[in-house]
Amino acid sequence: MTKKERFQEFISYFTEHQPEVETELVYRTPYELLVAVILSAQCTDKRVNMVTPALFEQFPTPERLAASHFDELFPYIKSISYPNNKTKHLLGMAKMLVEEFGSEVPSDIQELQKLPGVGRKTANVISSVIFNQPAMAVDTHVFRVSKRLGLVTQSAKTPLEVETQLVRYIPKEHVASAHHWLILHGRYVCLARKPKCDQCKLTHFCRYFKNLG
Repeated sequence: MTKKERFQEFISYFTEHQPEVETELVYRTPYELLVAVILSAQCTDKRVNMVTPALFEQFPTPERLAASHFDELFPYIKSISYPNNKTKHLLGMAKMLVEEFGSEVPSDIQELQKLPGVGRKTANVISSVIFNQPAMAVDTHVFRVSKRLGLVTQSAKTPLEVETQLVRYIPKEHVASAHHWLILHGRYVCLARKPKCDQCKLTHFCRYFKNLG
């Protein structure tokens, strides 16, 4: 099977069986999603969603968050992974958002990455989910699943290399959805330690499954 055919099988399956897909992070505004994605780094969406209701009630706007301080914000996110760093990132992000971007979340990936706590993955999530841009955010699930399926080469060592290979073959209109397809498949089926190959509907073109047998 050629790489092009493999991508066609991947897109064909998910467009038929999971055409409507979105992030599992709960948010109402671009600002709230930005906060949630920063918190989700090396943390589960489930845990983030447990924390954000009280957080957003207390800090409903970038201005309110920017006016806060470490000791006020920290208790709201102390159950999140790396709470010290993320508290500092959120405060710095909010201040820059207010002072340099007029409290509006920018759509440009380069501009987004200027914000504290926002790397390329987070910027791609915001660009994709909020602004419907063909941006591919590569987290651990995307990295693992895309390699196992054979969508990217095993020699791809960095998230950027994986991102570049994926967007080369996925049509622009499917990139945003493909990001979520790969994440959800990795979260619920193609698990890191014990992938549920017996439940997977993609084994007919999966490189990992072929190598097992």
